[in-house]
Amino acid sequence: MTSLPPEADEAQVLRREFSLWSAFAFAFAFISPIVALYGIFGLALSAAGPSFWWGFALVFGGQLLVALVFAMLVSRWPLEGSIYQWSRRLLGTSYGWFAGWVYMWTLVIAMATVALGAAGFVANIVGIEAPSGTTLALIALVILLAGTGVNLTGRQALKIFMMASILAEVIGSVVLGTWLLLFHRENSLSVLFQGGGGELDTWAYLSGPFLMAVAFIGWSFVGFESAGSIAEEVHEPRRDLPKAVLFSLAFIALVVAYSSLAIILAIPDLDAVAAGAVDDPVYETLTAALGHGIAKPVEVLFVIGFLASFLALQTSASRVIWAYARDGALPAAPVLARLRGSARIPMVAILITTVVGGGLFLLSIVAGDVYSLMVNFTAGGFYLAFLFPLVGFLVVVVRRAWTPAKFSLGRATLPVAAVAVVWAVLQFLNIAWPRPAFEQRYLDWSVWIGVVVLGVIGLAILLTVRRRIVPVAVIDDIEAVDEGADRKVIAHD
Repeated sequence: MTSLPPEADEAQVLRREFSLWSAFAFAFAFISPIVALYGIFGLALSAAGPSFWWGFALVFGGQLLVALVFAMLVSRWPLEGSIYQWSRRLLGTSYGWFAGWVYMWTLVIAMATVALGAAGFVANIVGIEAPSGTTLALIALVILLAGTGVNLTGRQALKIFMMASILAEVIGSVVLGTWLLLFHRENSLSVLFQGGGGELDTWAYLSGPFLMAVAFIGWSFVGFESAGSIAEEVHEPRRDLPKAVLFSLAFIALVVAYSSLAIILAIPDLDAVAAGAVDDPVYETLTAALGHGIAKPVEVLFVIGFLASFLALQTSASRVIWAYARDGALPAAPVLARLRGSARIPMVAILITTVVGGGLFLLSIVAGDVYSLMVNFTAGGFYLAFLFPLVGFLVVVVRRAWTPAKFSLGRATLPVAAVAVVWAVLQFLNIAWPRPAFEQRYLDWSVWIGVVVLGVIGLAILLTVRRRIVPVAVIDDIEAVDEGADRKVIAHD
């Protein structure tokens, strides 16, 4: 097959309506500092004590190397679907197909997880005490449907929510963090060197509790790659997307580390939190410092952050599905690839994420602790998905087959690529390691269970569509023509 199906005519090319700022806001909202902080703070503090905070520097350093590689890849191939497209062009169609398959499911599961996380805040805001799992699932379903409505409206509504997210992050993270540091410090900076207890020596602490905290922190520093998921909707993607990838990671790291520091130093009883006696250390600390009157406004800010993250995750997942379908790489590809409305939105792909998300909520009602399973797999899933393009890129660079684009590291390319692969492998194994952390032992194997199940299903689907997949040259030509036309429009304006 050498050309796209009839459905992929000019009307089926995505509209370029995002700027550098929009791409940055999108990646920033994907895993917002509020979501990242709230998701990992209590877990990391319980695992390793206040000194878990230094894990932010370690994870940021490793993820910065990954982001540099991704910046080079998106500069070379600014295509919708990011990880799927890059991996396919590096080491072949089957390799790329599995890369995108892992990434797509990680995005969808993360989307459902964030909706369930937001449901708890919504329940508190409307006065539902101790909500049941069914209640949370129903609230999450409402969030899912509302978010789908926003995504189906068009990119302008998405931009508005992304801007609202950044405003909420600044108030909810930076402003509140500064207020805590200035007026509600309960602990000295020396607590940042406490952790693990007196019974552990330095090596035992670093190789045990601290590594577990690093695994939790790893979930906070993903999402920067999502700027590439909307590459064909961005003006000047080869120039702007590398900046969006790097700036979003740096900004998220700075805000999360700053907010975490402020909360650690403001916690009234660190020992109780480290022992796991406080269910929600972030909320309890804010309430103790600022009073119950501030609780609901703060929760509203949290909800905004969660909703923006949900929208970014759903958008990314739908774009990966659409990129697959345009290539003919999924069943019912012509239907999934169809863009609808004047905004040219992949509506069917968005609706597919809604159906799958609703199915996960239903599963959480009937099958018990599916939420923990989803959270565990999501963290490992991102790093596994990252490994596909990282390994592919390293192989191509070692073979001296890499052609640099606008963004390049020059002679530093090989060492950065090699260390990035080592980091991602170690972090994936650290996250996926089946430590005894849950009463239900199978939850400790969440990542591996997910990998096996998705691998078997994916192989069956790939075998049915492999011969129908469009060559990469066809897609590259379409993107090049569209980007060239966009430049002419910008120049004319």
